[in-house]
Amino acid sequence: MNPLAEPSPRTAARRKGAGWGRRAWNALRLLGAAALLLAACQPAAGLLPPTPQPTATPAAQIPTPQQSPTPAPTAVSTQILTIWVPPGFDPRGQVRGADVLLARIRAFEDQNPGVQVKIRVKAPNGPGGLLESLSAATLAAPEALPSLVLLSRTDLETAALKGLVFPLDDLTAVMDEPDWFAYAAQLASLDGSVFGLPFAGDALLLLYRAEKVGSAPVQTWDDVMSRGQPLIFPAGDPQALMTLALYRSLDGPLEDELGRPALDPVRLAQVFSLYAEGAQQGAFPYWLGQFQTDGQAWQGYREPRGTWVVTWSSRYLAELPVDTAAAELPSLGNHAYTLATGWLWAMPDPHTERREMAVRLAEFLTASEFQKEWSAAAGYLPTRPSALAAWNNQSLQSMLNQAALSAETRPANDLVASIGPVLQEAVLQVIKSQSDPLQAAEAAAERLRETQSP
Repeated sequence: MNPLAEPSPRTAARRKGAGWGRRAWNALRLLGAAALLLAACQPAAGLLPPTPQPTATPAAQIPTPQQSPTPAPTAVSTQILTIWVPPGFDPRGQVRGADVLLARIRAFEDQNPGVQVKIRVKAPNGPGGLLESLSAATLAAPEALPSLVLLSRTDLETAALKGLVFPLDDLTAVMDEPDWFAYAAQLASLDGSVFGLPFAGDALLLLYRAEKVGSAPVQTWDDVMSRGQPLIFPAGDPQALMTLALYRSLDGPLEDELGRPALDPVRLAQVFSLYAEGAQQGAFPYWLGQFQTDGQAWQGYREPRGTWVVTWSSRYLAELPVDTAAAELPSLGNHAYTLATGWLWAMPDPHTERREMAVRLAEFLTASEFQKEWSAAAGYLPTRPSALAAWNNQSLQSMLNQAALSAETRPANDLVASIGPVLQEAVLQVIKSQSDPLQAAEAAAERLRETQSP
């Protein structure tokens, strides 16, 4: 075959088809190689950058309560309130009403998260006692001072005069409430300022053995004298509180026009006349002079050396002896009258940031709903009429209500210190029939004037 000759149409077509197939194959090979080359140039799957995601709406912008973040718990700081009490009011002690008082303190802690009340017991007097401890801490260790201290009225006067406790006028208005006995309001006030919140009260009462006295009512001193039975009171008391009570029941003044301690001999002679008559009838025996304190007089009654005794209501309420009845202290004047004292919550804390909570605690412990339960359990004269009205013993409640309504806070410390010893000496002379009542009264008034002379 001539190689230069023209191929036949069929051969040409076959050659053309074979050429296209080789070109297509070559092209495909080139494309495959390019793809492999591109794959080799790409990073590994694990190194691929993250695919951008749509920005999420912050949770705080979604007004759905379930999706709101839970706030972190707030730490509660501890505030310590230290209180000082005498042993007779120890909430952890073996005294009446202790469990009620302790429960009340714990309730205050529960209602005020973060507040812790610490209790310290201090002797009522002497070395390491309440007043001495307050004085020492004020001078040397103010940080050791309590937030509240429970003081008797006599100690409150001393503490206020020494600047050991602060007035409460700007911290509480609780004494403006009408639900206070008048004597309790007097307990709280010194020189026109409130220095304490009344917690417990006490008043002079007349106690007697009903089986010996009989069923006839005891309302006047004639009722007492007619029985001819010995009546015990601390005739040797240098404070002469029994005599002061009788003298004040006659509206006897204790100061002259210049504010100096003074006695009216005419009214005082009426008191001494009662003593002289009682001495003659056996009601006031000469041996009463050996009793100088209320505790001694009470012991004399319990022995028993007498049928009657004038003592504080707290002694009677603490025991409620089955052989003894109680009555108001008879008055020599035209209206019922007796002397009262009590215990109050005072504030010695120098830290102003703790005073608000301390006052809240004092208010909590003197509130009527608590006093209703505690005063009856502890055996103290309530300071609020509403508290006394809740007592279950109706006859006792009625008698104490009359005593509380007629009670007046005992005279100020300085007056008692000046007048008491003068009266003590005169009382003993009259009971021992060593002096006439009028002469003894005039001599006592004159002696008091002499002690006030410059």
